[in-house]
Amino acid sequence: MAIKKILISQRSPLNEAPYTALKEKFGVDITFRQFFLIEPLTSREFRAQRINILDYTAIIFSSRHAIDAFYGLCEELRVKVPETMKYFCTTEAVAMYLQKHIVYRKRKIFYGDGTPASVIAQIGTKHKDEKFLVTQSDSSNSSSLTNLMDEKELKYKTAVFVKSVPQDLKDLDLKGFDMVVFYNPYDVKSLYENFPEFKQGDIKFVSYGKSIVKAMEEAGLVIDVKAPTPEAPSVARAIELYLEKQK
Repeated sequence: MAIKKILISQRSPLNEAPYTALKEKFGVDITFRQFFLIEPLTSREFRAQRINILDYTAIIFSSRHAIDAFYGLCEELRVKVPETMKYFCTTEAVAMYLQKHIVYRKRKIFYGDGTPASVIAQIGTKHKDEKFLVTQSDSSNSSSLTNLMDEKELKYKTAVFVKSVPQDLKDLDLKGFDMVVFYNPYDVKSLYENFPEFKQGDIKFVSYGKSIVKAMEEAGLVIDVKAPTPEAPSVARAIELYLEKQK
């Protein structure tokens, strides 16, 4: 079956050049549509976790969404974060985003290279006696980090600050697409919340990332293209390789 219409379950990227190249090379039509949004928890939802932010001396951030949600909740709950709070971030980009909410140079901020091990390395022995609050979303699994924290006998608590909210997709004619790209388990959840009777049929599915594969397989979806791979580090490249083979 020739691939003519492709649906990508994210908003349009800042750099559309790779997808523009696909359109020109293969004559395909590409639609970007977010299947879910990331939203901060309400203060009521956060309180249900019985977390007192001021009980902790260090906080671990892995996303910009979590940072915005954290400070939004602090403002709503009238919690003044002390200047002595230490911040550990998974990447430099996440750490730099803190500037939106605090005076960066006046705070103790550390960041890793994107791996849980790098965050643990930043904690080291110097900060091992801190009480850590690990921020996460309702759809994330922080066990790769918390398992390492357990090994180091660090004191911590995980807390959900953001949630995944399925979007209304009922105006989409899924049967009109030949290929669909998924990134997150919540893409699958949103798919079936909007289309409970969905059948894959001839639609080709692309998975990007390890976390989505299990969710798609459990839902009975056949994955035709898996990325990233050494040959296809991006979705655009994965689609390009697939379309070239179909010529």
